[in-house]
Amino acid sequence: MSEKSYDFPENCRYTDSDEWVRLEDGLALMGITDYAQSELSDVVYVEQPEVGAQLEAGQNFGVVESVKAVGDLVAPLAGEVVRINTELEDSPELVNEEPYGRGWLIALQPEDEEAVESLMTAEEYLRHVEARSGA
Repeated sequence: MSEKSYDFPENCRYTDSDEWVRLEDGLALMGITDYAQSELSDVVYVEQPEVGAQLEAGQNFGVVESVKAVGDLVAPLAGEVVRINTELEDSPELVNEEPYGRGWLIALQPEDEEAVESLMTAEEYLRHVEARSGA
């Protein structure tokens, strides 16, 4: 059995449902983790919320569909959706190719920027993934 290696950037925070958050210029950029995209395999469609939607932490805000599974997207923070990644409409594979770059999903104006501190660090998320995969 081969050991998989995943990328979990230190400048992001993580959820146990495999989303990441990175604060940039007062906005919370969000996407799914390298581990999540790897488990899903080839992403073929991403359903995103409307700009202006109000999200609560823990609320489902969309779906990622791949050739082998469908996964719900869960908001790590509460706030207003101010941007969605429209590139994913024509190129959903960006989620696989650049999960922390061009494959981001939404940008949120967070109600409480400090709430991001309650999410897992890269090291904590790595331990979480290892525990789930039995590594």
